[in-house]
Amino acid sequence: MIPFYKIKLTTLLLAIFSLSTMAQQKPLTDDQYFRSSFKGIIQSLPTATRWMDNNNFLLMKEGKTWVIDAKKGTEREAGEADKAVAKVPAKTAAYLKNKNIYAKINDADVQLTFDDALEVNPTVSPDGNYVAYTKNNDLYSVNINTKKENRLTSDGSELILNGYSSWVYMEEILGRQTAYRAFWWSPDSKNIAFFRSDDSQVPEYTITDANGLHGYVEKMRYPKVGDKNPEVKVGIAKPDGGNIVWSDFNEKDDQYYGKPYWKPDGTALLVQWMNRKQNELKIWAVNPATGTKTNFYSEEQKTWIDLDDNDRIQFLENGKGFILQSDATGWKHLYYYDMNGKLINAITEGKFTVTNVNKVDEKKGIVYFTARSRENTARSDFYKVNLNGKKLQRLTFGDYNHMISSISPDGTYFITNYSNATTPTRSALVSNTGKIIKELGDSKGVEFDNYILAKTEVIRVKSDDGLYELPMKVTWPVNMDKTKKYPVLISIYGGPNAGTVMDSWGLSGNQQFYAKEGLIQVSMDHRASGHFGKEGVNYMYHNLGYWEMKDYSSMVKWLEANGNADSTKICITGFSYGGYMSCYALTYGADVFTHAMAGGSVTDWTLYDSHYTERFMGTQTDNAAGYKSSSVLNYIDKYKGNLQIVHGVIDENVHMQNSMQLISKLQDAKKDFEFMVYPGGRHGWGGNKGSHFQNLKTKYIYKYLLEKEVPKSLLR
Repeated sequence: MIPFYKIKLTTLLLAIFSLSTMAQQKPLTDDQYFRSSFKGIIQSLPTATRWMDNNNFLLMKEGKTWVIDAKKGTEREAGEADKAVAKVPAKTAAYLKNKNIYAKINDADVQLTFDDALEVNPTVSPDGNYVAYTKNNDLYSVNINTKKENRLTSDGSELILNGYSSWVYMEEILGRQTAYRAFWWSPDSKNIAFFRSDDSQVPEYTITDANGLHGYVEKMRYPKVGDKNPEVKVGIAKPDGGNIVWSDFNEKDDQYYGKPYWKPDGTALLVQWMNRKQNELKIWAVNPATGTKTNFYSEEQKTWIDLDDNDRIQFLENGKGFILQSDATGWKHLYYYDMNGKLINAITEGKFTVTNVNKVDEKKGIVYFTARSRENTARSDFYKVNLNGKKLQRLTFGDYNHMISSISPDGTYFITNYSNATTPTRSALVSNTGKIIKELGDSKGVEFDNYILAKTEVIRVKSDDGLYELPMKVTWPVNMDKTKKYPVLISIYGGPNAGTVMDSWGLSGNQQFYAKEGLIQVSMDHRASGHFGKEGVNYMYHNLGYWEMKDYSSMVKWLEANGNADSTKICITGFSYGGYMSCYALTYGADVFTHAMAGGSVTDWTLYDSHYTERFMGTQTDNAAGYKSSSVLNYIDKYKGNLQIVHGVIDENVHMQNSMQLISKLQDAKKDFEFMVYPGGRHGWGGNKGSHFQNLKTKYIYKYLLEKEVPKSLLR
């Protein structure tokens, strides 16, 4: 047993050492605060550029390229031969230039089309012989070898869109990254599948701005809750033209189509079909020669099924089957199917969420995937499992959030960038047995320990009903005085399966400056944010707003009881869905929240688009109570505190109509609020208006939360 006097002496020495260390640390400078210049404190990580073979890869660090031998863990500076990269065949390097499509053939630019119409989304065929694109809402192709342009459809107009998606499909189903592209080459380059959208019955929404003498008017086809959706047909065209084969669907049915998949041999087009209620998914195998269809896969849920731009199906290269992702059990998992759509076995199972299939080693029958950590949902881990569902193994290590940046061609090695809220990001080379082969870099600089940095940590707060440990990421004020109360700034998004809290490293000048000024900065996630699988997200079915506000309120009350939060200065801010939650907090949740900054906000879900809203809320016919309880406009009598409302004038996503209706209600109730519009602003804006917006929020924080003048150097 250690003598008591020695324990006391040791404690005293540790205390003296701690005080000495703090005294030696320096505060950040204005240059570090306002320009986020953290040279010496944080440094760049090396970057793995590519694998040369199964054992060697190139690493960029300190301005030089190095060859890392993963097997031996050694490194050497790369020579010119190491850096050489195989070139893509010249004729496949198609690109858009001066409103015309060109192909680079033998290093010479050859013009392929000769009119002034804009060719949209040029996409090269897998064999490199064609380029497909849309022009004036018709689908075209060009034979690169003969220079012949083929018009594949002929009825394109403002309302008939061939190979170009309707707005609601781009925004909610196919994804913004498609840039409205709605056509897909078959693997053998013999066919092009496409959507033909008829917008004629979709209600027209008019957007205006104040430009010029007579203003600016923009009209778009935008289906709101309960409105007619676009009528969509699924066609299959030959790249050289000819008759279109139409898939055997009735375009008059109330339905949606997801991204289609070609079978690897091109023998069938797998079309994702969903009913308007969005709780039934069918994948049909369509014959490209006849358009006839047979059922390939079916799924039904009590709430909804996501029909989004994520890859639901991944075919194996050996042609023996595919991996399908589904959250039908309440957690997103992987399933192994044969090529006829028959389930062979579940690959993963349990109460955790798979987020990505990184690689499949078909020869060894191993699937490498990323998932929310089974131990901590605020972290991401890398795993491997046999294709038959056996021998699941975590490959990443420690209490860190892991981002997998690269995997060797044969899956033997991978590179992870890992961190947590208190540990700057590091990079390591790891084997597929989980052994760390080599530390590649550390973003922690030599000056890191010499500066005073605000403490950031992830905290778990038990929900009121005791079912969930809700995650909250907090940056505390520097030199926090436990006898004082501090204002709180909560930044959220809040939508279904859209959590933002991860136990990862982050450092910015704004974050550190606000911590110095005495602001508690928080991000928080509710039970339906994705941490607790589809099982948790299902709470939001027919009930947007309620559970988010209930869980957010629980976390705020924890901060007031345990984190010195000032209950008179609880500010929440967000944009889009985050704007909705901020408005909802100052009305429905006004007994907890006192201030809010809301941008681009939905204020009543009847005003948003059909596909997104009905997925969660159904229609007003089958969920009148849910639409009433979720509307900010129905809680104006509860409004108190101070709300800043901001909107882009020509926002085509969340129409400014939302903010206008809220403002009208507040005015009729004689309530005070702040309002700012951004002419020319859509669902977000940049340039000088973007700087103005940031300054607007900064001034709000200083006026209402910090109650002092804004430092001029903080304004943009």
